[in-house]
Amino acid sequence: MKRFLAVILALGLLVTAFAGCGSIDKTADTTSAAAVEPVSSAAPAATVAEPVPEKKDVTISYMLSQGWLEDSEKELGDKFAAETGIKVDYQVIPSAQYFNVLLTKLNAGECTDIFGSQSGKFDIVSQLNIEKNAVDLTGAEWIQRMDPLVTDQVSVNSKVYGLTIWDTSPSFPVVYNKKIFDKLGLSIPKTYADLKNVCTKILESGVIPIYEPVADGWHHVLWFPDIGPRYEELEPGLIEKLNNNQTKFEDSAAMELALTQLQEMAKLGFFGKNFLSATGADTENNLGTGKYAMALSGFSTPSRIQEAVPEAKATDFGFFEIPLADNQILCMQPSGPSRFIYSASKYIEEAKEYFTYITKQENLQEYFLDKDTKKSNLCFTGVKNKLTDEMNNYISSYEKKGSYLQIQVKYLNPQWMDIGKDMVAMFTGAMTPKDMLKSIDKRRADQAKAAKDPLWAQ
Repeated sequence: MKRFLAVILALGLLVTAFAGCGSIDKTADTTSAAAVEPVSSAAPAATVAEPVPEKKDVTISYMLSQGWLEDSEKELGDKFAAETGIKVDYQVIPSAQYFNVLLTKLNAGECTDIFGSQSGKFDIVSQLNIEKNAVDLTGAEWIQRMDPLVTDQVSVNSKVYGLTIWDTSPSFPVVYNKKIFDKLGLSIPKTYADLKNVCTKILESGVIPIYEPVADGWHHVLWFPDIGPRYEELEPGLIEKLNNNQTKFEDSAAMELALTQLQEMAKLGFFGKNFLSATGADTENNLGTGKYAMALSGFSTPSRIQEAVPEAKATDFGFFEIPLADNQILCMQPSGPSRFIYSASKYIEEAKEYFTYITKQENLQEYFLDKDTKKSNLCFTGVKNKLTDEMNNYISSYEKKGSYLQIQVKYLNPQWMDIGKDMVAMFTGAMTPKDMLKSIDKRRADQAKAAKDPLWAQ
């Protein structure tokens, strides 16, 4: 026993002696007493290569409305698949059918892994039942870089459920041909009377005043809600009363006035003879060739006109706000098409990976802004926008700013396509502006009751 203790003691002293040296060659015979040169403190620390994550063999499905998917995002999706093994199956549904298809799938419990829908803090609750049907994304790094006003529109009870990558520049200004205006001695209209005069003179010159793609089903609706702040300005408290079921759309004189003016524009031929069959795909060509003088469109339209019609220059086009009801309030848009992860998906983590990947700063810049000719800015910090002097001058020329009606008033945005059908009926004389407002009220009441909104209980 004493001999055993002596051996242990000797080994302990030997280890202590080696510990006093700078470092040792761990591949050498530990019984050797040879000292090893100390490693210089200036030498770089040894690095351990991070393990390369194993690629997955998974396909996640993503359903969205026509017009929401750009080629640049599909290109980024291919890059994501190459790096991770997670493929993305983009399922694009015609816009006129999309919302009904989405609700059917959600109600049947058979939705895609990711689904698209317009944001709006009222609608994602009443229409999508988002707390049940979507994954809580609160805590994701990219949320810290998303515009707080945009984040608010995809949040419920302080939890974030959606990802919005959208151009939050002013919503659909009127894009006008400056050369045509200059030739005819016209100024930017600031009232409806001004607009009527401008359109009349343009029509008399042989040019169609406004290109309006009604056949798309959704675009012509923009004329009505995009001047929402003007309705509130003319009738203070209107929005709060609508949300509390204390008044109706049909009771608003301001709304009826705007629709009456819009109906008159169609009757006077300001949209041309075939506007009911016009499509958005022809916007740039029609403006670039000078066949039409104006269109309700986005900031990127001038640059896209230049691409479509080389002889036309982006600098030939300017912007102004819709002057129906004499509106002079700049309409901003903190909401837009957004991505949600289905709560019953088998691939929630993979879908989150996709969100993380596409929101990398360099991917936002390259694939969602630089390569997307339809966007001039994004709702994320750190992205270099493409706003021109013309755009900035337009924004600064309006003292008042507000948000469009469909994100301020409950039970309005989900009936967008139905409003479009009513508006066509109004254009053709089958409905009056008052009839159209009554139709909106009826659908709002039906939606409120379906949502069991206590303010509509009686």
